[in-house]
Amino acid sequence: MVKKKKINMTAIIMISMVIGVIFGLITGKSYPLIETIGQVFLRLIQMSIILLVTGQIIEAVGGIKASEAGKIGIKTIIIFFVSTLLAAIFGVFMTLVMKPGVGLDLAAADPAVKVTAGQATSLTDTILGFFPSNIMAAMSNGVIVQVIVFAIMFGLALSYINRNGETKLFGLIREFNKVIMRIIAMIMQIAPIGVFALVASSIGKFGVKVIIPLAKYLATFGLGTLIFLTLWITVVALSVRVSFGGIVKGISRMSAMALATTSSAITLPIEMQDAETKLGVSADISKIVLPLGVSLNSNGAAMHMAITIVTIAQLYGVSYSFPQLMYIVVLASFASLANAVVPGAGLVSLSIVVPQMGLPLESIALFAGVEWFVGMLRTITNVDSDTFTAMLVAKSEGKFKYEHFEKGYIAPESND
Repeated sequence: MVKKKKINMTAIIMISMVIGVIFGLITGKSYPLIETIGQVFLRLIQMSIILLVTGQIIEAVGGIKASEAGKIGIKTIIIFFVSTLLAAIFGVFMTLVMKPGVGLDLAAADPAVKVTAGQATSLTDTILGFFPSNIMAAMSNGVIVQVIVFAIMFGLALSYINRNGETKLFGLIREFNKVIMRIIAMIMQIAPIGVFALVASSIGKFGVKVIIPLAKYLATFGLGTLIFLTLWITVVALSVRVSFGGIVKGISRMSAMALATTSSAITLPIEMQDAETKLGVSADISKIVLPLGVSLNSNGAAMHMAITIVTIAQLYGVSYSFPQLMYIVVLASFASLANAVVPGAGLVSLSIVVPQMGLPLESIALFAGVEWFVGMLRTITNVDSDTFTAMLVAKSEGKFKYEHFEKGYIAPESND
């Protein structure tokens, strides 16, 4: 008996998006009932955001083992942090240059939507805005960056207490996170209905003209990903003294898997195998760096959020000052730590960061239909960046195996 192939949730969401576009074009207007259904879906996602972010970051940081927190772990985390910040900065830069959201003023098309962004903020106020004076107030007011700072500090303290084994508190947090992730997964089961309602309302309200900025947005993210990974490979090739082409050949299989599955976790086994057998990373380095990268390194997610925030701001005619752009960089970098591993994770990620910049939550509906393409770009950047980090750490520790690198490598001048 032939088994029927099950359509995955991402494909169903894309189909619902297409149906929503067609419905919006045919009707040419937004219906209150359909709009309400979309709003309910967004509120259900928002409902657990604070708990999701807090729990995921505490578990990720608090779960760092003593062996991982040593010299290798510290080097790894530093590279993760710097590369994620650079990815977010590059995302902001690409969007300011490409201007995918310029040319369509959604604020004028829908005056009922409140946009509170664009207020001048000093550098001092921006820095102070990262630190909560009352974490409960930060949580109740939804100031996500303050919640993230607290969660990181809580996680570091928990990691210290948990260094000799799993404490009851850490186990409780892990179980709590499973419950929250289950809630998110339950909500995402109705994502096709929610996405249809959001897209149908948006197209009915704004018309087909919103599709052009969406195409420019994808082009911006695609080009940004290509340039960013090219720069990454160049830095690694020069630092490790291996050929550019050899790196490209070595990451080809894991990159294809990342594109096909849009999942860093699923790609991890192949990533570890190829890092060790094709890219010269010793096993003891890959076993620490690459699993850590799944939870602590999200170059692609940071770039995605930065590009999307600035694109939405352009769509609503909002200009940001330099301190605000730096706030977006840090916000996107920190929020990438809580990137949810569920179908449609992009919607969850955007619901975390978009309201923080005073932009309407409804705006993420425009990006729901391209989540699959965005997920591909986001995942390949995450996976390849993890591998590049492992290569740099292996070289710095004298554990890079040139004999395992693909043919065509450049041998080092010294025998280290």
